Amino acid sequence: MTWTIWTPNKVTLLRVAVGFGAVCLFGRGPWANLAAVALTVAAIALDALDGHIARKKKMATPVGAQLDILGDRMIENVYFTYFAVVGMVSLWLPILFFARGALTDFLRGLAMKTGHSCWGANAMLQTWWGRALVGSRWSRGLYAAMKCLCFCYLGLELALTRGPVALIGELTAHAQMMIRMGAETLTWMTAAFCLLRGLPVLLEGWKYFAGSVGPVRGAKRAAQEAA
Repeated sequence: MTWTIWTPNKVTLLRVAVGFGAVCLFGRGPWANLAAVALTVAAIALDALDGHIARKKKMATPVGAQLDILGDRMIENVYFTYFAVVGMVSLWLPILFFARGALTDFLRGLAMKTGHSCWGANAMLQTWWGRALVGSRWSRGLYAAMKCLCFCYLGLELALTRGPVALIGELTAHAQMMIRMGAETLTWMTAAFCLLRGLPVLLEGWKYFAGSVGPVRGAKRAAQEAA
């Protein structure tokens, strides 16, 4: 198999499939959990690969950018939902990620209707700090690394310390507390950075919402007056 036949969109779809496969392995035994952690790393690596192929082959498109964002949403939501269901993270965590993603994607959709794209010269974000925080390589790379570390940490905790077939036997209460503190810190740091990266989209995207609502209200008012 050669990489010449792979497009960024194909890699994105493969990344989603690998991520879902990893989540399906979690909870099926310690060795399956370790395999799921390995697949998690592969999914994050594929996230970097699709962007690399898009830049190298000059195949970046608005649809591809939307598909990449959709892949991110699907993976982060399925991971955090699973870990919330098994009681390893707060239920509010997947709710937060879902709400943030739905709102920012809604505003991006409104911006696209006016001719703006997610990335590039015609991006909806006009401020330098907004572009740096959302679209820069360091920001996207750091966010991907934080999610990868978070998912892998939780997966390793599941494999090593949880359940009757854990790879590590009984742990002291202090060790369990330290492991749990690490998980809480990682997950909420990732959530905080997620919210921070969404802030420029909310602030700059609000004008597209206001611009869409204004004409609708005006048309309704005109229709009521005519009636």
